[in-house]
Amino acid sequence: MSSIPTVGHRTKLAPSVKRLLSEGPTAQLHLGGVEAYSEERRHHTEILGWHHLSEDAKAKAPIGDVEFTAVRTKHGTISVRVFYPASGKQRKEKVEAGALVYMHGGGYTVGCVDDFEHGLRVLAESSGCQVYAVEYHLAPEYRYPTQLDEYSAVVDWVQGPEGRRRGVHPDKVAGGGDSAGGNMTAALALRRRDEDKKNIAAQLLIYPEARLPFDTKACQENNTGLYLEANGIFSFADHYLPRGVPPATPYVSPGMQDADKLRDVPPALVFTAGFDPLRDVGVEYAHKLQKAGNAVHWTHHPDLTHGFVQFGPWCDECLDATKDMGRVLGETLYGA
Repeated sequence: MSSIPTVGHRTKLAPSVKRLLSEGPTAQLHLGGVEAYSEERRHHTEILGWHHLSEDAKAKAPIGDVEFTAVRTKHGTISVRVFYPASGKQRKEKVEAGALVYMHGGGYTVGCVDDFEHGLRVLAESSGCQVYAVEYHLAPEYRYPTQLDEYSAVVDWVQGPEGRRRGVHPDKVAGGGDSAGGNMTAALALRRRDEDKKNIAAQLLIYPEARLPFDTKACQENNTGLYLEANGIFSFADHYLPRGVPPATPYVSPGMQDADKLRDVPPALVFTAGFDPLRDVGVEYAHKLQKAGNAVHWTHHPDLTHGFVQFGPWCDECLDATKDMGRVLGETLYGA
């Protein structure tokens, strides 16, 4: 693979995305805007929640089956929604299925599995892997490291007898997430490595917040009006971090670590978008992982925005990008 750059670029915003942001259902939807986070939670579910989507939108995301279950952790019991793809039925029957434990984005503060169900169904069917979507406790009510503890507990659960009962091979359990979920996935890969625990089989990093982006060109040229409001990232960091935990902590800001601290982590599948304040910190992290000698697949969408995994109901370019992620995940877990 060719060398990954340290910064990304943007071209021209895809026309369908431009329409969606200016006059579509998401025109007034902002992540990190001036609304209270409680209002952002409500507004996101009103627009993005599976139960609020049209039948035409739902038809773009068929799935074999859905299971609603729960996992008990040291922070309490959390819900987990499992998406079983029809495309993975044979592997499931042979207990050879791959799985993706998924932590959704939303600045650690906003969002729920309902808001991401459309994209997760697409990921499941296009990859042939089961997707385990975690309804983790949100900040600021719960702060770091609660979410990482819950993430690790679900990975253990899927790697163990409960996963095998569902047809999952324990060596094919990946972790993934978008934005804040990408941050937590990168952090979990480092933490499980350091704890000498069985690590995830791959890390799916979708426009990850590898570190705070305020010194980057991406944060300047994509500062506002493109769904994720860059200046709102300050509040998300404040919500997530308890007092006394430095932002440069490796499991908080993986992207702030030197490359030699990032060795021996699972293969990384990194997807970035041109019109995203987090673009350059995601590209930079992919570069560092590659420099450290890890296997890295990087795909850049210079014409898309942050949040494209959730915009598939209305935007074919976003839907196709999500399907492509699933294809890469399936190839990684099952072999090209």
